[in-house]
Amino acid sequence: MSENKIFLTGIKPTGTVHMGNYIAALRQMRDISQESKVVMFIADLHALNTMHDAAAVRAHTYEIAAIIMSIGFNMDNVLMFRQSDVPAVCELATMLTNVTPKGLMDRTHSYKAAVDKNAAAGLDVDNGVNMGLYTYPILMAADILLYGADIVPVGADQKQHVEFARDIAGHFNAIYGDVLKLPEAKIAADAGIIPGLDGRKMSKSYDNVIPLMAPACELKKKIMRIITDSKTPEEPKDPDTSTIFGLYRHFASAAESAEFAEKFRAGGMGYGTAKQILFEKLDSVIAPMRERYDYLMAHTDELDAALDAGAAIARKVADKTLSRVRRVMLGKK
Repeated sequence: MSENKIFLTGIKPTGTVHMGNYIAALRQMRDISQESKVVMFIADLHALNTMHDAAAVRAHTYEIAAIIMSIGFNMDNVLMFRQSDVPAVCELATMLTNVTPKGLMDRTHSYKAAVDKNAAAGLDVDNGVNMGLYTYPILMAADILLYGADIVPVGADQKQHVEFARDIAGHFNAIYGDVLKLPEAKIAADAGIIPGLDGRKMSKSYDNVIPLMAPACELKKKIMRIITDSKTPEEPKDPDTSTIFGLYRHFASAAESAEFAEKFRAGGMGYGTAKQILFEKLDSVIAPMRERYDYLMAHTDELDAALDAGAAIARKVADKTLSRVRRVMLGKK
């Protein structure tokens, strides 16, 4: 183990997991799980800020659980569960609200973005802002602090989440003593911008994603839709500006990437051929994962069993933390 450190991450079930999610985050967490303990919760309570369709939340929860169990995680080292199956997280969040300065919430990136968007549109600055959005850093802090996480891998743009958890825990400990462990952020290795079908960053908001577990026929159809320039097959092309190559390099070896890049520069390869090469490479990597994923999605009872088993363990860990908090805040034994 990595000095017996506990790594933690949460995934919101708000949409279909795509190739960008896999490259930028899931694959790195999978690699961490080979040597270290990993807490992976499906953040269904956080999803409620924006999603009000219970069936969709449930479906995406199953998708995430099936993906975690299909892409090579060392499940012996993974504690996987639904956030909502551990009631202690809500109680801890309530406790933490009593030591969290309002000014901290005012500085939250997501809240400030909503305020700025409303102001630009001439609306009331809090238009459409619910308290779930405003206070979500407190619930997120509870997620992190409840399980004694040592390290929270995040992208550079998500570092604030961990900083706020540390700040909230710091305020708590300043009042009640050394009760809550302060986590450390681990900035995930930068995978660069993962290009979507239109060349922009792959994002559900741009509707340009390639679903990670798309069937082979859908995967090929998506890849064939990648937007390219008007260069003829004979003309040399720049692999560094190509969406096709930008995706290929994340799934190929260094030697394969170098060979593919040379084909771009040499000319004589049309974009249709390049897309076919990309499809074959992606499908060769994803197909074994997809087979396991499809099985699990057809047997959701197995997903429920795995999630329930994880939740039972998570509740025991959470209750120990909550007991310490109750003791120092309420005088309960």
